[in-house]
Parts: sequence; structure tokens; C-alpha cells
Amino acid sequence: MSAHDHHSDPLPDTAQGILAEDRAHMFYSWSAQRQLSPMPVARALGSYFWDYDGNRYLDFASQFVHVNIGHQHPKVVAAIQRQAERLCTVSPAFGNDQRARAARLIAERAPGDLDRVLFTNGGTDAVEHAVRMARLVTGRPKVLAAYRSYHGGSHLTLHMTGDPRRWPIDTGAAGVVHFFGPYLYRSAFHARTEPEEAQRALAHLEQVIALEGPGTVAAVILEPVVGTNGVLVPPEGYLAGVRELCDRHGILLIADEVMAGFGRTGRWFAVQNWDVVPDLITFAKGVNSGYVPLGGVLMGPRVFDAFADRPYPGGLTYSGHPLACAAAVAAITAMSEEGIVENAAHLGAEVLGPGLRELSERHPVIGEVRGLGVFWALELVRDRGTREMLPPLGTPGGPMDELAAACRKRGLWPFLHTNRIHVVPPCTSTEREIREGLDILDEALSVIGSHYR
Repeated sequence: MSAHDHHSDPLPDTAQGILAEDRAHMFYSWSAQRQLSPMPVARALGSYFWDYDGNRYLDFASQFVHVNIGHQHPKVVAAIQRQAERLCTVSPAFGNDQRARAARLIAERAPGDLDRVLFTNGGTDAVEHAVRMARLVTGRPKVLAAYRSYHGGSHLTLHMTGDPRRWPIDTGAAGVVHFFGPYLYRSAFHARTEPEEAQRALAHLEQVIALEGPGTVAAVILEPVVGTNGVLVPPEGYLAGVRELCDRHGILLIADEVMAGFGRTGRWFAVQNWDVVPDLITFAKGVNSGYVPLGGVLMGPRVFDAFADRPYPGGLTYSGHPLACAAAVAAITAMSEEGIVENAAHLGAEVLGPGLRELSERHPVIGEVRGLGVFWALELVRDRGTREMLPPLGTPGGPMDELAAACRKRGLWPFLHTNRIHVVPPCTSTEREIREGLDILDEALSVIGSHYR
């Protein structure tokens, strides 16, 4: 930065200066505004980012569980720069080489016959459009969504979300009905084994469909592996059972892969762990690791053909934005050439899974370890016998806030939610970085472990 540039800026390029400007003008999502003091980030590289004081943090949150390819991947940065020099933006009514190529690369990796893509700006509007498509294709109004789910922050997608963030805006009038998904550790069905949980969760869903009226249900939407609400990995047979129920009643199955897709579970799409083909897949985040905002809906012939001869009522100014699609092409190509999806699978099976289970042997505060690939959660409890949760994040003076502080002090940026640590590093992480993170978690858990046995 030149001396002129520095002096023309009324606020110095320091954490305090940035924070002053931020607090004067910014409005943050999901937050009470007066209580905020966000940490400005100066730069990032690979699995790490730095603050303005030069402190380095190992990013075990992948920011919002979206930086799958790591920070500042040189091939993706270069692709965005090249595209910016040639064509920054264009109307979605025109053909565009990067959009066409991104759609092909995504379709080639999708399960079954899903081979068409509508691009959106992110995950929320991908889910909005998938639901709109399902309702138009079936002529039915209702959508079934799970409790302990997150589908987005817009009016419809927040109504579909099955967690407390929905409550302040829920009118009960969005055509959404909630059901219980499988969660053996806290089973709603008094199940003791995975097969029991799968069977009883499916019987419950079958009953909900029957009582709502199968002819009124357009779609069942679920996260193949539940993300923010617990990294809940479904028991064997559950997703196949949901697919069968949907087929029996002419209901479309929507897989919300916004968080689970593009390598996070060690497969391109999480549903591929169970060989299930949904009617629609929503994606965002990992498709280009959020370098430029991008999401989309993947569909097969049943949905695509419905709009072959009638217009689809919907669109976005930035649908298939050239910079975002150039980033996606570069990211997907790099993921393929560098074996990044395979690396995520390897880390899960050989490093993260065993390492987290080892931590649970040493720390009684860990009630359960669950996950796949680079998508894991530790559920923290006061007592393993009763499974009573630790007081949730945000409890003044509580253990979760203490745990967060202990991690950050040691150079680890964790993803904490209610009584859980989500362990969600980039898919590009090395074994050494994972072990570094596990060592810090070990120390941080020891800090709070003395209070909770």
C-alpha cells in the first residue's frame, strides 16, 4: 500500500480501525447487534488464517463448513483472475462457456440420471427452487422436512428448517410438515440399535405421510448427513427406505447437499455413500469453496421434462455468474486432479475417526463421536450414563464458551454448536494438520473436563 493510499483512508488498516468502521455500519445475520465484536481476518492460506496481530488459526470450521478446497487455492484464484479480465458478468439468458462447463462437471459427478443444473447464488435459493420445482411437477402443496435440520435463511427455507432459528418467524402457514429423522444417540423411537432406529424412523415417516395424505405431499427434503444440527449419519437402509416411500406415493425426494456435498463426506455427494438417487439435489458451499457465491439444483428427467414445453417460473440475475462458475470449474478440476475427495475419505477413516475416538476414551465429557470424511461431531455431556447435555454455547460462564476460548488461545478455530464440537476441516488438510488440531482439542477438553465428569 502506498503512502498516498494509506493517508486517503480515514481508518487505518488495523483490527481496531476495521472494527470501528464495521460496528458503525454493519448489520450481522443471526446476531444481537450490540453484543458483537467480530475478529477481522487479515489473510488465509490452505488450512490456516491470520488475524491483524499476526496470530495464526488452524481452520477446523472451514469458515462456515464451506472452504472444502482450503483457502486461496492457487488454481482457483488464477481462474477467477483470468475470467475477470475476459468477462466479469453476463445475463443468464446468454450462453457462457464457464457456466456450461461447470454444469457438465457437476452432472458427471452426480448420482444416477441427475444431469441438468439450475445455478443459484447459494444454498438457500437452491432449496427454494428445488421446492418450487417439486410443487409444480407434482401439483401438490406440502413439503416434509426433518426436525434437527437446516435448509436456509429465506422465509420458506427457514420454515422448513427444523431447529429453533425457525421459531421467531414461523407462521405455521408455509406448507411444511416436520418429522423425526434417525438419531440413535437420542432416539425419538426408543431404539437401541442402528437397524431398529432405521426401521422405526421409516415407520414414523410412513405414518406422517399417511396422516398428512400422500396426495398432498410434493417432496420429502433431508440432509443425507445432517449438518449444523449434529452431523447425524443415517443408519444403513434409512435413505433407501425414504426413497422407496417417496416412489410408492409419487413424492419427490430432495437431498440437501449444501453442506455435505463436494467431498465433505469423502464422496462427491453424500448420497453416494448409500447408493441412493434423489430426484433433486441442492448444492452450494463446496462446489467452489465459496470463493465466489454459487449454488444450484441438480435434476433428472422427471423434473427437467416438466419444463421442456412450459416456462419455468423463476430465475436470478446472477444465475451461473461467470466468476462463480469459473471458480467452480477450477475447484472441481483441482479436486479431481489432486485427489481431494479421496483425501477427505482417507482422513476420515485413518486419522480423524480414530483420533476422535481416542479422545473420547480419555475425556468422559465426550458422549458420542460420529461422522464421515472431514465431517465429524463430538457430542459433549455432563454424564455419559444419563446423556445430559453440557450447557449450550452462549451460556454465560458455561463450559462451551470456555472450550471455544481454550481452542482459540491455542491457535485452533473451532465450530461449536449448542453442546457439540463439529470437526470440519478443509478436505485438503494434511495428516499433520489434523493431528495438530486433535492435540489442541485434547488440551482444550482437559481444561473443561475438570468441571464435568
